[in-house]
Amino acid sequence: MKKDIPNISFEFFPPKTLEGLKNLEHTAKALAEYAPQFFSVTYGAGGLTREGTLNTVSMLQNNTEIPVTPHLACLGSTKDNLLEILTHYKNIGINRLVALRGDLPAEMPYAGDFKYAFELVQFIREKTGFHFEIEVAAYPEFHPEAQSAIDDVLNLKRKFDAGANRAITQYFYNPDAYFYFLDKCAKYGIAKPIIPGIMPITGFEKLVRFSKTCGAEIPQWLYKRLAVYANDESATLALGLEVVHELCSRLIKGGAPGLHFYTLNREHASLAILDKLGVLPNSELQNYSPALKSFDVLPHFR
Repeated sequence: MKKDIPNISFEFFPPKTLEGLKNLEHTAKALAEYAPQFFSVTYGAGGLTREGTLNTVSMLQNNTEIPVTPHLACLGSTKDNLLEILTHYKNIGINRLVALRGDLPAEMPYAGDFKYAFELVQFIREKTGFHFEIEVAAYPEFHPEAQSAIDDVLNLKRKFDAGANRAITQYFYNPDAYFYFLDKCAKYGIAKPIIPGIMPITGFEKLVRFSKTCGAEIPQWLYKRLAVYANDESATLALGLEVVHELCSRLIKGGAPGLHFYTLNREHASLAILDKLGVLPNSELQNYSPALKSFDVLPHFR
């Protein structure tokens, strides 16, 4: 019997090869069995993966029935370019976006027509009204450029005031950081949904690298335990499953409105977490491999 949890969603990045796109198709079909609210597709710094994003969105629309939510970043883009993309998305039936500031590659000195995500949200509302549901980013643990925790809250408030519907957080492993952030948001009049971003743990070095880039914190206790198993893939996967399952359980019990999984274009880690939470696919495991029930038997997956 399927166990109900808050809405779930899954994030992908545009593959660089046809083989990668084909592999992502397989991943998306497996995750579609869980009837997620949407699949999101990232948009590279300065729009460098624009074509890849459009191709990935098209593939997901053609091969699944799950609504697709492209990311759209404003740094490095002009109003004309952004309007072109918005018009294209309207024409192909997209009605949801993740609106971001984005990052500017070193080789691209031009910042574009906007500097902040709230300006992009305002632009989307100005040009398309309420056609799009708009997700924005939130940071329970400081954005790398924020001067203080309150700056993060106020920046989020600007995005909501500009017309955003919901926020998705950067990933974290300390649930108290999320709940503390919600309390601060409430004090500043923010009442819209803030959905936790969930990063499954599949490798120590990869997680450390990602976390340094985006400013996410790996708690010391977790860092030290993962470091012990750095060369033992099976043990790392098993520990990661326990840690992230416990995180998701606490978030759900605390009233989180959903869970947004950063999949890195692989389904196995997210499937194992959902399985441990007691969530079954719509097919009631008809096509679901028993091997996914535990990471103890997952060392061969990549």
